[in-house]
Amino acid sequence: MLTALLFETYLFRLLSLVALVLGLWAFIDAVRHPAANYLRENKRTKGFWLGLTGVAAAVCVFSFLGSGGAGFLQLIAACISCVYLADVRPSVGGKGSPGYYNY
Repeated sequence: MLTALLFETYLFRLLSLVALVLGLWAFIDAVRHPAANYLRENKRTKGFWLGLTGVAAAVCVFSFLGSGGAGFLQLIAACISCVYLADVRPSVGGKGSPGYYNY
């Protein structure tokens, strides 16, 4: 029983660390791109994504430093970070614009 409890604890710490890395990566990437790229690609404003990814990163940091458990807020924060990294990042980075084909 103790082995299962230790496994669960370490698994949740690992998932918490993954969410933390995703949150920080999304926030740092949102800071890097100019505000004009967000508007040019018809995404929400840079301030919107900075606020969303910033709060998501803060939730992940506090959750990782606190109990380390993957809570409901941390799951929402990881989803926000993944949406940014999968949808917004390619567009504002220049690789999602119309006419761009990487053959």
